[in-house]
Amino acid sequence: MKAQVLTAETGPAGLELTDVDDLTPADGQVLVDIKSCGVCFPDLLMSQGKYQLRMPTPFTPGTEVAGVVRQAPEGSSVKAGDKVLVASIVGGFAEQVTAAPEQLLPLPDGLTFDEGAAMGINYQTALFALKLRAQTAPGEIVGVLGAAGGVGTASIMVAKAMGAKVIAIVHRKGAEDLLRSAGADEIVQLEDGWGAELKKIAPEGVDVMIDPSGGDVFDEALRQVAPDGRYVVIGFAAGGIPTVKLNRVLFRNIAVVGAAWGEYVRTHPGVPELLHDELGEMIAAGMRPLVNVTYSLDELPQALTDLAEGRILGKAVVKIAD
Repeated sequence: MKAQVLTAETGPAGLELTDVDDLTPADGQVLVDIKSCGVCFPDLLMSQGKYQLRMPTPFTPGTEVAGVVRQAPEGSSVKAGDKVLVASIVGGFAEQVTAAPEQLLPLPDGLTFDEGAAMGINYQTALFALKLRAQTAPGEIVGVLGAAGGVGTASIMVAKAMGAKVIAIVHRKGAEDLLRSAGADEIVQLEDGWGAELKKIAPEGVDVMIDPSGGDVFDEALRQVAPDGRYVVIGFAAGGIPTVKLNRVLFRNIAVVGAAWGEYVRTHPGVPELLHDELGEMIAAGMRPLVNVTYSLDELPQALTDLAEGRILGKAVVKIAD
């Protein structure tokens, strides 16, 4: 089979499309033919040796798999022919992957494999942040920083499905159509004076601020949280890790909470299935994960480079098989 193998932690340039032996599942494992795999920041960080989990090279990255079960152990919860999503740490940028049955989730009815791969980490993270960590209620106002990225668009869609009003806060130009299609009620361009513009829309501030970016906007973003509001830290895609001025937290009676989905799942392994069931209900009610650009397997280094350089609006997926 073909696989993108990372031979050195030098970023996308360290990847090489290689012919490798077909996989043989170990006892109790499932063999999945991969159709699509989402492109996400953990893949990029792994290629650079900067992710919290470091794998010895050579290995095949890829964490957001959608495919079809080829082989399953007798008595397993899945069978050959089932369309599934695979919660895999690595191995997704290849034609096959092996996994334990408990790592598999059903592909929601009506979704393409590309849409299933786009669900992956982003929609799980969005629902985890908005529901489990921020306890967002219908009618609340949700601000989404980094709104034009994969986590950003997922957060917009999930917040709308939860009955919230959503303000997309975006740095990149030309993203308005994308954000409107995701369901954003209002859009604020992240430029000088953006806080004042947001105040025109939400004079008391937002009830929930979703932040997958970090960086220099943190101080102003924290000021935009309403009393009793929640500021949810998801990641630091902008590169900088900000510090919190606790006097603002204290006197405004707001909460700053972390939403590290991957770390939480390690200690709460049943959470992805619970979140997946609720996402399935949202999809049945009309939500469709966005796929904004696709690449072929041989184009994976370019996909990760585009992600690193901010050229991808929304979500990118690598198409591996028809």
